[in-house]
Amino acid sequence: MMPEKQKIKLPFWFKKLYYFEFWPAPVLYFPVLIYLFYLSIKARSFTFFTLANPGIFLGGIKGESKMDILKKISPTYLPKSVYLSEPISVYNTLAQLEQAELNFPIVIKPDVGERGKQVEKIDNEAALVQYFQNHAGQFICQEYIDYPIELGVLFYQFPKSNKFGISSIVQKEFLQVTGDNIKTLKQLILESDRAQLQLSYLLKKFEPRLSEVIPYGKVLVLEPIGNHCRGTTFLSGQHLICSSLEWVFKEISKDIPGFCIGRFDLKVKSLDDFAVGKNIRIMELNGIASEPAHIYHPGYSIVSAYSALFNHAKLIYEIALENKKQGFAFLTFKSFYSALKEASS
Repeated sequence: MMPEKQKIKLPFWFKKLYYFEFWPAPVLYFPVLIYLFYLSIKARSFTFFTLANPGIFLGGIKGESKMDILKKISPTYLPKSVYLSEPISVYNTLAQLEQAELNFPIVIKPDVGERGKQVEKIDNEAALVQYFQNHAGQFICQEYIDYPIELGVLFYQFPKSNKFGISSIVQKEFLQVTGDNIKTLKQLILESDRAQLQLSYLLKKFEPRLSEVIPYGKVLVLEPIGNHCRGTTFLSGQHLICSSLEWVFKEISKDIPGFCIGRFDLKVKSLDDFAVGKNIRIMELNGIASEPAHIYHPGYSIVSAYSALFNHAKLIYEIALENKKQGFAFLTFKSFYSALKEASS
């Protein structure tokens, strides 16, 4: 019998170089920025993209309030949420949570933020105290939705021509390890490529359990926040796109003023429910900074990825021009720069 060939384990630095999903955003998006520059010349405005969502601050490129956007969505689709403004105290927060009938666990996130920064699942009062010791600002506390499926749906609708559709669906697979009754939790973390992206964070988070041997077949979720930057695997859900689903999101979007293109981050009980718009809970709605995130599906080609990114940029351009014809005006570059600077401060 021939000995079984061992798989060659590539160094993690090589995987980060080879797989574009690990590339720094400025590197991946450089060709897209060139295309956006071309579209800016065609539009005769370097801020045309902000007009794709006239009802969202700067179109949703940066600095928009998550809570302001959530308030525009029908409560039917929302988890219970509480907005926390400064100064924040644990006592007042607990009182607000009780008033909203929000129990632990909860998810807390900055009202203005991106790429999953400072988003945490909070299991108890002690963890809430710890969070406020480490972070300051305005926050949203949300009901933790334990539905098993998390998706990102990139939806668009033209303001005048009434064209609409879904350009991207991504299904999120949380960062996790599976026990073999031999290796410790630390060993399992060190063997996971995606866990290495969050290594220092995970080693600190699971410090009391690092020497624990995980039973065979047991799946341990390391990170319950479904963000690419937090180690989540993005799987293409393009096969789920159909006319009836597009009408579901047309219905969800119809009463959101000034929204034309963006990604709904949501959880559902099942894909059957998702297809008919049942048991959907929308955690966030993001504007033009949204990505067609199905491009990060393992093995997706860089050529297909750029095709999707260029198509997304073109949709933003076409929607912005249609909004301009509806009477909206492009921001001056000076106004855009001032607003962006204030949002970044």
